[in-house]
Amino acid sequence: METDEFFTNEEKVQLFLLYRRLLQLSGETLQKGDCKKLKTHLINSIQNNRIQRDIFGLNPIIKDMQTAVIVAEEIGMKRASILSLMLHDSVRCGACTIEEVQHDYGEDVAGIIHGLIRVQELYTKSPTIESENFRNLLLSFAEDMRVILIMIADRVNVMRQIKDCENDEARLQVANEAAYLYAPLAHKLGLYKLKSELEDLSLKYTERDVYYHIKDKLNETKASRDRYIASFIAPVQKKLEEAGLKFHIKGRTKSIHSIYQKMKKQKCPFEGVYDLFAIRVILDSPLDKEKLECWQAYSIVTDMYQPNPKRLRDWLSVPKSNGYESLHITVMGPEGKWVEVQIRTERMDEIAERGLAAHWRYKGIKGETGLDEWLTSVREALENSDSSGLETMDQFKLDLYEDEVFVFTPKGDLFKLGKGSTVLDFAFHIHSKLGCKCIGAKVNGKNAQLKQVLHSGDQVEIMTSNTQTPKQDWLNIVTTSKARTKIRQALKEMAARQHAFAKETLERKFKNRKLDYDEGTMMRLIKRMGFKVVTDFYQAIADGALDVNEILDKYLEQQKRDSDTHDEVTYRSAEGYNLQPTVPEETGGKEDVLVIDQNLKGLEFTLARCCNPIYGDDVFGFVSVTGGIKIHRYDCPNAGDLRSRFGYRIVKARWAGKSQGTQYPITLRVVGHDDIGIVTNITSIISKEVGITLRSISIDSHDGLFSGTLTIMIGDTGRLETLIKKLRTVKGVKQVSRN
Repeated sequence: METDEFFTNEEKVQLFLLYRRLLQLSGETLQKGDCKKLKTHLINSIQNNRIQRDIFGLNPIIKDMQTAVIVAEEIGMKRASILSLMLHDSVRCGACTIEEVQHDYGEDVAGIIHGLIRVQELYTKSPTIESENFRNLLLSFAEDMRVILIMIADRVNVMRQIKDCENDEARLQVANEAAYLYAPLAHKLGLYKLKSELEDLSLKYTERDVYYHIKDKLNETKASRDRYIASFIAPVQKKLEEAGLKFHIKGRTKSIHSIYQKMKKQKCPFEGVYDLFAIRVILDSPLDKEKLECWQAYSIVTDMYQPNPKRLRDWLSVPKSNGYESLHITVMGPEGKWVEVQIRTERMDEIAERGLAAHWRYKGIKGETGLDEWLTSVREALENSDSSGLETMDQFKLDLYEDEVFVFTPKGDLFKLGKGSTVLDFAFHIHSKLGCKCIGAKVNGKNAQLKQVLHSGDQVEIMTSNTQTPKQDWLNIVTTSKARTKIRQALKEMAARQHAFAKETLERKFKNRKLDYDEGTMMRLIKRMGFKVVTDFYQAIADGALDVNEILDKYLEQQKRDSDTHDEVTYRSAEGYNLQPTVPEETGGKEDVLVIDQNLKGLEFTLARCCNPIYGDDVFGFVSVTGGIKIHRYDCPNAGDLRSRFGYRIVKARWAGKSQGTQYPITLRVVGHDDIGIVTNITSIISKEVGITLRSISIDSHDGLFSGTLTIMIGDTGRLETLIKKLRTVKGVKQVSRN
């Protein structure tokens, strides 16, 4: 009696018709007793008042049977999917258990129901379904691909049934979900017919006036459009036949949703959308003549109709990365109307129709890494009419996203992280400031440590403290490169602040004791104390390992030591430096080496200006494009680039004999304190050196420091090293280097 009350008279008629239809579609795959057991389960659920009509007032039994027809008829799935559809509501409301389903119908049916229930639980967390991440999460939660196909079919069915529903708010939500979530999924799976229907129905419910405006316009123009297509095709068909090509031509009208997207993109009315339809010329060509015959057909079409060169899309010469091959051209047809013509072969059309053309790529629906190949396999299984194909589909398990986890915030926002990510990874993923202050989290309402690993579907609330700072061992907790980089950056910034504070403390102590702070003296002291890096010195002060007062005492000691050294130099004569230049002996060998003679005779070679080599430098030769050889120092700034790019043009070289009588120009850079007489002392030393000539000197003084550039003529590296040693002893000179 209660069962009768559950169905209206109209629904009873529907129930009988749908039952017969499902038996026709899946009868051969059903097992003995399936129908009887299913009927018992459903009657039990109804009598116990467990399953209820939905928000639209739709009868759940009728709705599931309608969806099952779509699943069987339009997608091609059979027993397991149909039974799962009919039983999932009973399991969800507690009328029967997963274990009972597994016992009565098998593990396959139970697995699909488990996936359907898991996916429905996602909606209770109120995520933003428009995000690409939610689509990925949906796929990973479903586990079995058939769950997604059932959901798409169910959404198509609901969209068909709610046209007269009075609950506008619920209908609007369902329609938006169809556009954002289910239509892109259907497109990815090659279910183009269902995808177009979802988009059109979504537009119908969300923008009713627009939908009916375009629909009426299409109906008004259908007859004239059909006539136009026929008149366009007729002469093309005749010419193609005369050329001896095997082919067929078909026309394709855009969906209402596609037309609306064009109107929005081009900001024009319906009449302004010129490509309401496309003509597709499909050639039956052997593989070795495909391109030839496609371009032949292209030539015939463009000879008859004026092409728009800006609208040529040649995916024949260079196919798209997803394998799509075709020629697209827009031509001016009869009556001055633009018509899109697509030219391809049967093989190319098959690839395109199976989804590898992936129109969703260039229509703004981004794909995920590795999805293409997997989806191709799904499509092949769906399209395979034999039983093995369906068995393959029945066994298909989704493991594509096993390397990713999807995590919710308390507000329902969804984030994608790498597998193995911890609470601390998640905190830094949201924001670096949140990560730096993180002390733990609540995962699904329970307290969790920083190192706890997260799983898909976890709801995570990050806990923070203003006293928390990043720690070095955090680098061992996190697994993502993003978090690791942010932690290193935070540690570096903390260290920089500590160093600045330590330096400021030190300088303040200098002022208190009325001492002059000299950077050069401090650097020598730091080096003498055994610190290789200045930052380590300041870190030791910040950590309390060094006492500031002790440092001041050592500084005074260093200052005295420096003063004693320079006093000694002041009273020494420059003539006292009679160091003998060390000239490398000429070594014999059988290697093919260019010997650089002091007279530079017998071969065209020059000394490179980029590094100005002199006698005694380790050098190599480089064969220039003009045929001459340029001599470079081994430590020339350009040496690495020359060796890596032009290794075959490198020639070994060495200096011959001694450097007597030959001078080479070099540049020295001198940096020091701007003391009185420092320039005079430098030039005095150079002028007293035998075999060295000062050609030019340029001095720049700023804030008590001077920087000088000296160009000198010198004979060899021995004399150069001697000169540099002497210049470094001049009081006030901090650095002497060769450019």
